Amino acid sequence: MQGDFDVIVIGGGSGGLAFAKRAAEHGARAAVVERGRIGGTCVNVGCVPKKVMYNAAALAHAAHDAPGYGFAACSPQHDWATLAARRNAYVARLNDIHRSNLDAKNVALIEGSATFLDAGRLDVDGQAYQAGHIVVATGGHPVVPSIPGAALGITSDGFFELEERPQRVLIAGSGYVAVELAGVLEALGSEVSILVRFDGVLRSFDPMLREELQESMAADGIRLETRAVPAAARRADDGLWIDAEDGRRFGPADCIIWAVGRAPSVDSLQPERAGLELDDHGFVPTDEYQNTNVPGIYALGDVTGRVALTPVAIAAGRHLADRLFGGRATARLDYECIPTVIFSHPPIGTVGLTEPEARARHGEAVHVHASRFVPLYNAVTEHKPRTAMKLVTLGPDGRILGAHVIGPGSDEMLQGFAVAIRMGATKADFDATVAIHPTSAEEFVTMRMPSI
Repeated sequence: MQGDFDVIVIGGGSGGLAFAKRAAEHGARAAVVERGRIGGTCVNVGCVPKKVMYNAAALAHAAHDAPGYGFAACSPQHDWATLAARRNAYVARLNDIHRSNLDAKNVALIEGSATFLDAGRLDVDGQAYQAGHIVVATGGHPVVPSIPGAALGITSDGFFELEERPQRVLIAGSGYVAVELAGVLEALGSEVSILVRFDGVLRSFDPMLREELQESMAADGIRLETRAVPAAARRADDGLWIDAEDGRRFGPADCIIWAVGRAPSVDSLQPERAGLELDDHGFVPTDEYQNTNVPGIYALGDVTGRVALTPVAIAAGRHLADRLFGGRATARLDYECIPTVIFSHPPIGTVGLTEPEARARHGEAVHVHASRFVPLYNAVTEHKPRTAMKLVTLGPDGRILGAHVIGPGSDEMLQGFAVAIRMGATKADFDATVAIHPTSAEEFVTMRMPSI
């Protein structure tokens, strides 16, 4: 047996790395198996490069706003290749940093593809390894629809391989990836259409957020095609087209992006050899302590199908390591009240229950405080996007069940409010807090009216 460890983590993404390093801090002999670039989706084709592209788009918007502040009007020429090269260099630097951090923690990095031999042993490219504990943290991958011509399109992974900006883009999807990539491409000069299966984007989010984002996208020139279910993709002399199930045709485009969801990356594991059960969608179910159905095998992160967010995977990994090796027998992640941000244009921040969710649980005991306004930044600009905020509260004491905001700065302001809400803050607590003026965030602690 080549390798004998206390724990082996399959997957070198955010959750797997966080677990392995914390386990090593507790004295465990830990190893990480990774078949691709270290850092997983977030570092390589997710959060990090996405935020770089978002920042570039924000600069493009600022250039359009500049005349309102007395700068000469200009049409900035953007060099996609330069941005891509700088972005990729930064990602490569992060890959090296993650490798160095594993070395510093004495965590072994095993490069290759892992397959279960049984519940305690793995094969990695022909070499056997065993451990008392095995953690599945293999993440997920973008789904490509099973329709004729689907190979003509790319996924979010392919977006980060584009060598030049496509002028005309069709995006199929309605979630995080669809709206974020649409905002980036439009801001940098592309003509963008989004095809959604139902009546709009971000269907699981608070209606206020969805409505405001759709209005902002329309104002920016992004076309939203509703109830457009792709049936086929095809290439014609004038470009790429998507044929919908209802007979409509969308195009021509230079690029089709599939943003129709993500699936768990488990195919190469041969989980049946370990007796590991998967659900109907291929995810690895776990209990509240990240235990699978097999003693000694655990799962965390996107592969579990629970709240596919990088900080969630990291937190779950650290709690699991504390439980297994740090003497904290009850350590676990509470999956309730998790904040998240969508880097759309404008950005969205949300934590807790949406208004429909709250009313479904608590009925007439729910009260809503909301506000819409043009932020001060746009007081002198031609473009007048609105910021919108909502607090969802419960009962006479006004405990805050949810906070939702869309507008410039939403991504940064939400973190502190999420802490307060998780601690059980009430509307009275917010009202008693002195506002920071002039900011958009102050509206959360000054709004008085129960409706917009």
